Amino acid sequence: MFVNRKSELSLLEDRFKSEKAEFIVVYGRRRVGKTALLLEFLRRNEGIYLLARETSEAENLKRFSQRVAEHFGDEFIMKNPFRSWDAFFEYLYQRADERLAVVIDEFPYLVKGNPSLPSILQEYWDLKLSKSKIFLVICGSSMSMMERLLGYKSPIYGRRTAQLKVSPLDFFEARDFLRGYSLENFVKAYGILGGTPAYLLEFNDSKSIEENLLDYFRPDSFLYGDARFVLMEELEEPRNYFAVMEAIARGKTTLGEIMNETGLERGTVAKYLSVLNDIGFVKREVPITASRKSRKGRYYIGDPYFAFWFRYVHPNADLIEMGQGDILVELVMEDLNEYIGWVFEEIARQFLIKLNKAKKLPFRFMKIGRWWHKGEEIDLITLNERERKALFVEVKWKDLKERESRRVLEDLKRKAKLVGLEGWEKRYGLVGKNVEGKEELRNEGYLVWDIEDFESLISY
Repeated sequence: MFVNRKSELSLLEDRFKSEKAEFIVVYGRRRVGKTALLLEFLRRNEGIYLLARETSEAENLKRFSQRVAEHFGDEFIMKNPFRSWDAFFEYLYQRADERLAVVIDEFPYLVKGNPSLPSILQEYWDLKLSKSKIFLVICGSSMSMMERLLGYKSPIYGRRTAQLKVSPLDFFEARDFLRGYSLENFVKAYGILGGTPAYLLEFNDSKSIEENLLDYFRPDSFLYGDARFVLMEELEEPRNYFAVMEAIARGKTTLGEIMNETGLERGTVAKYLSVLNDIGFVKREVPITASRKSRKGRYYIGDPYFAFWFRYVHPNADLIEMGQGDILVELVMEDLNEYIGWVFEEIARQFLIKLNKAKKLPFRFMKIGRWWHKGEEIDLITLNERERKALFVEVKWKDLKERESRRVLEDLKRKAKLVGLEGWEKRYGLVGKNVEGKEELRNEGYLVWDIEDFESLISY
């Protein structure tokens, strides 16, 4: 099942049509759909797909020789496989007098088998491949290793002509996986699974959320086991990293709160947070009006799948292992609406960004984020600093009567004064699950949306 990825495919297609030598690095966390993207690209444009395995260099070269020989109908290579990477790249160079697409997936496995491979590739790119018509893609799931391959100390630094980081789908892109759900139930499913295609495929939209959770909370479940697998593949000393992420999932978002929750020292927590931030499992936010160096930073788990797993699954693994997942389902369903609150804030952020791109807001904004100070918080603020315009938005995962909506908006005006921005043009908005009387509020100049308005931004 291939869904969306229009912008990623467009990037690859544009590069492919350039006819120039291209060396593209594709990377991203496991399960996000990198391989599906590259196979779809090759389905549309003839080429060679080579999947590395965690095996010997000789075995990978033998398998690559077979794929290359099949593609070109080359009996000689079939009987006489490549014995070195030099021979492999030389052969590609000889064949690349016409456009030739070659995708090498799980490239880090090859580097494990031969650490000098990046240097060999650098030499062939500089001397030969860059002067051919090759379209070379290397892809990997080990975020830490791929980041090193992209870094300035890597032999292939500066050789790539493009890089593409494949991220989980956003709420609106992911909707296509579970069309059978109402939007309200899909918000809940997205809060549990995030936008990773492999996880979305594990839910059956002909079943209720509770029924799907019963399948999730089993010892043999892919959803139950994969979080641990992905994290342990990326991290050393996973036990302490798990403690940090569990603390964040419980709402401990400042450095001090995480230290108190985990019992770890300040320097240790800071180091773990830095690593988690670098590889994309945790994100740091500061108030939108503060500098990035502000000490008011808060930490959040960026992916709903991991946030859900650390909030409910990891602390209750014993229930799952004992075959009592039904008890955990009850605990989750009692708390789910409270948990979904922060997920809905993230969905609202994505919604405003899409409206901004479509020019469907009163002004185009350049910055969007939260704001907080001394116990006061505003869920989202968008800023156009050049035009001195601001939009303040509250996000509520609940059904709102018109009177309650008015109270929320009036309190939002009060809090907006605390932000400062004197002399700026200010607008006020509200995103709710369902908002009664939203047309009347819009007529009074407020910007009001609920999940019904999300449909216009979902393309099937």
